[in-house]
Amino acid sequence: MTNHIPEVLLNDGVKAPAIGFGTAWIRGAKGVESLKTAMDLGYRLIDSAFNYENEGVVGEAVRQSGVPREELFITSKLPGRHHKYDEAVKTIEESLYRAGLDYYDLYLIHWPNPKVNLYVEAWQALIDARAKGLIRSIGVSNFLPEHLDRLIKETGVVPAMNQVELHPFYQQAEQRAYHEQHGIVTESWSPLGRGEDLLKNEQLQTLASARGKSVSQIVLRWHVQLGAVPIPRSQSEAHQRENIDIFGFELSEEEMKMISDIPTTGPLWEQDPAVYEEF
Repeated sequence: MTNHIPEVLLNDGVKAPAIGFGTAWIRGAKGVESLKTAMDLGYRLIDSAFNYENEGVVGEAVRQSGVPREELFITSKLPGRHHKYDEAVKTIEESLYRAGLDYYDLYLIHWPNPKVNLYVEAWQALIDARAKGLIRSIGVSNFLPEHLDRLIKETGVVPAMNQVELHPFYQQAEQRAYHEQHGIVTESWSPLGRGEDLLKNEQLQTLASARGKSVSQIVLRWHVQLGAVPIPRSQSEAHQRENIDIFGFELSEEEMKMISDIPTTGPLWEQDPAVYEEF
């Protein structure tokens, strides 16, 4: 089974799938099988990172999947500890060697690491790696407007994407408005928040029941209609299938507003910092 996934146009002319598959904590042989299942279901954007220690799993799944490489959109990320220019260049190369790939479709700076304050150097390394053909599109993750302003001012190159935490409990309206103003696509990590909290929300349950959809489908559809690219993660085939099946319906303005009116609880890392490593 495969699903037709619409595409979004990035500011560099590259097209990316409108939904992706997150791979944090997906490793080993079981991870390869999970990724192959996801690809069979139609996922084409696969999000990984140097720090996830699973670029090899992603590469192996690509080789075993039978899906032509050019149909896939593979992402990885540069860790905060390797922002010095020379280190960044070597890390990008190492990312490719780990995966056994000739290029990444998207490579992101995982976070700005402002205390070290070398993210402009790291960005220049990504710019140069793109010029060499090692990366098709370049972007960032967890960057605030002030960090993005500096990248654009000092290099003249606007990131194609910024991957940030985004879900109904943390809606990032100002950040999304900045992205839209500058032609940056928003990519949503943890698009379903903490799954259990989200599944129990009464407003979302009401919307899902009225639509005959799951809460997850309603929320992922909300992301898409915001113009964001969600990257849900699941090793369950049933959930993978459910999460990608969101392009056959559309939420009304009223339904979108019901979700937008859900009170924010703040970012997940503030609620439970131990869950999130320093990227």
